Amino acid sequence: MTRNEFKALTARQIVILDGATGTELSKRGLPPGVCPEAWCLEHPEAILAVQRDYIAAGANIIYTPTFGGNPLKLQEFGLAEQTREINRGLATISRQAGDAVLVFGDLAPTGQFLEPVGDLPFEAAVDAYREQARGLLEGGVDGFVIETMMDVQETRAALLAIREICDLPVLVSLTFEKSQHTLTGNHAVSALITLQALGADAFGCNCSSGPEEMLETIRLLKPYSRVPLIAKPNAGLPQFIDGRTVFNLQAGEFSRQTALLAEVGAGLLGGCCGTTPEHIRALSQILAGRPAPAVEPCCGACVSSARNWHEITPGGPFTLVGERLNPTGKKALQAELRAGKLELVRQIADEQIEAGAALLDLNMGLSGIDERAMMQQAVALLSSETVLPLCIDTTSAEVAEAALRAYPGRALFNSITAETQRLQEVLPIAAKYGAMLILLPVTDQGIPETLPERIAVIEQIYAETQKYGYRKEDLCVDALVMTVSANPAAAALTLGLIEWCSREWGSNTIIGLSNISFGLPRRELLNRTFLGMALGCGLNCAIANPMLTDTQETILAGDLLNRRDQRCQKYLARFCGQETATAAAPAAKIPSDPRQRVRAALLNGDSSLMPESLRAALAAGHSADELVNAVLIPAIAEVGERFERKEYFLPQLIMSADVMRLAMEILDPILRQTGQNQPSRGKIIIATVKNDIHDIGKNIVALLLRNYNFTVIDLGKDVAAETILEAAQREDARLVALSALMTTTMGEMKTVIDLARQRGLNHLQFIVGGAVIDEPYARSIGAHYAANAHDTVKIASRLLA
Repeated sequence: MTRNEFKALTARQIVILDGATGTELSKRGLPPGVCPEAWCLEHPEAILAVQRDYIAAGANIIYTPTFGGNPLKLQEFGLAEQTREINRGLATISRQAGDAVLVFGDLAPTGQFLEPVGDLPFEAAVDAYREQARGLLEGGVDGFVIETMMDVQETRAALLAIREICDLPVLVSLTFEKSQHTLTGNHAVSALITLQALGADAFGCNCSSGPEEMLETIRLLKPYSRVPLIAKPNAGLPQFIDGRTVFNLQAGEFSRQTALLAEVGAGLLGGCCGTTPEHIRALSQILAGRPAPAVEPCCGACVSSARNWHEITPGGPFTLVGERLNPTGKKALQAELRAGKLELVRQIADEQIEAGAALLDLNMGLSGIDERAMMQQAVALLSSETVLPLCIDTTSAEVAEAALRAYPGRALFNSITAETQRLQEVLPIAAKYGAMLILLPVTDQGIPETLPERIAVIEQIYAETQKYGYRKEDLCVDALVMTVSANPAAAALTLGLIEWCSREWGSNTIIGLSNISFGLPRRELLNRTFLGMALGCGLNCAIANPMLTDTQETILAGDLLNRRDQRCQKYLARFCGQETATAAAPAAKIPSDPRQRVRAALLNGDSSLMPESLRAALAAGHSADELVNAVLIPAIAEVGERFERKEYFLPQLIMSADVMRLAMEILDPILRQTGQNQPSRGKIIIATVKNDIHDIGKNIVALLLRNYNFTVIDLGKDVAAETILEAAQREDARLVALSALMTTTMGEMKTVIDLARQRGLNHLQFIVGGAVIDEPYARSIGAHYAANAHDTVKIASRLLA
């Protein structure tokens, strides 16, 4: 199936997807604890029966049974070397299910966190997914689905792996919490913008909630979606009744609720956990004859980071791109980059964010450094520590490839010219990664001298970008600001191009503001005046210094006067009841007090700053005991509070916990010498229960507990009740933490607790958690419920106090 054929299919009808596979296979003999993919190869009649039931129920697309078919999951069963063979075989079997159905190859999480949160390099993830995708492709799939993803960067790895070997349609589906974020903090809209730009043919959500809860997610995505939306909800909420896990939505009610998702914009609908062929049949019947929702985004083009997005549109609010992450003319930044350091990059980024920049321009062009390596490091740093989208600024195809490949969002790329090298080498790279583009009217012969010539060059570049699928709204025209000290007509040329772009051609426009005043006194006066003139001609973006209050205030006034500030809200918020000022905004400096630097390092998850800050604090006379009790412990508690308020997400929680561990490793020898070392807060046994092979959540909990100074005995996954209790007795532990991800294994938690009571181990207390666990279930089996890793720390602290 071609991507155009898939697009035509989704425009023609609502597409019905299949339902849950694992539970249906269990009904047909899949034993717990085995590799489902290997078992399906040995029992093809079982998976074919499931797939044929879904086809008979009305499914237009069925998934291959390869959810755990990537080599990183298969290695848990010693099958990593057979990845390609297993996926090829399962795709071949799935093709036998029926002729009138499409077969999509299923890719899912590796079970590991990517760097910098985890240990898995991005390219290793791409390689793993590529190997799986090759097998599925050889088996004859019609397309691919990347589902149940929790991290946008891992999803990008899977999507790139597919796109680099074929051009079949790809569905992408993530799981979102009530906050509309994934477990790793990726917002639903940000993920959509990133992945549809990278080449996803449909995007949406599956698992984690029932159809009613998914309504808000689809409503949120619809205005930004350029591709059809997917919804594959669970059959409501799981309940544990008479030793069995039962979902609370029967087929009729599930179909009625799921049909509402089509009304708010979902065009591909199916079921996830707890759904059966009966659920899909009822859904297919209720949606029969309904037209497919139109794919009509009402928002303009957007750029995104891993956790946020920003809309850039001619009629929208002005976009200020912070210019200061560019070493040109900045001696301190040049020196730091040549020394291989990025602390000043972090500081400048923080200052620009605080001052109100919407994006950060990132340029690492400097003699004497490896620009590619430094750009990769800076992208990794800013992607993990800031929420603003980036503008990748380079003339090098090699640097552009490295930066855009690593960036977990949709970047603005600066820039594409009509020069042969840029069109032939750089444009294909920017297009591959879906970047929004800045077009610069420059040719192999140089800068055109007249306005008609510059317009002709812009139209020439636009024609080239259209070959890669770009639309006018995906572009910003750089109106090419030149200094008036060298050419008195420069300002008029720039303003003329801005006016043509905004009034006639209908595109975004952007300028490098400070160029206009180069070589002249009172540069801020010229910059401010020229900015006001450009705003009057329709300018909607600028690369400028956000630290200058004059610039910010001119932009606010311009948005108000150009009707880009609804009901004057931003203007009034800034100036109501305040004196106007023209001084530069204060810069956010690294704290001079070493204790505050220690605190800042922990709050920011900055492992590079922590050792130096601790040494400085100790040299200033602060004791190790004081630093632990008065600085580190309150700071890590604040990290937890920010996590609960959804200001921090899992990556920040883990990175701050790692920095806490690093700090304790440095301070512990000193504390031991003075007899003030921190004793363990208690022993905790942790395990994923029998027949459950999922351990990523359990591993996160264990990491955080250790970093909060608990002694953790991690028994791993698929652990029998007897083994757990024997470890608790042997270690003289008072607390056991149990994890389960599947509805079919959550009952093992009750088995462990019941066995403990039978053996008279009444002193043992239990914490339970996992995607399918909730408070009522925990209470029903006599356990404490932890919704996340930080909850586990809080409960453990209380129980072992």
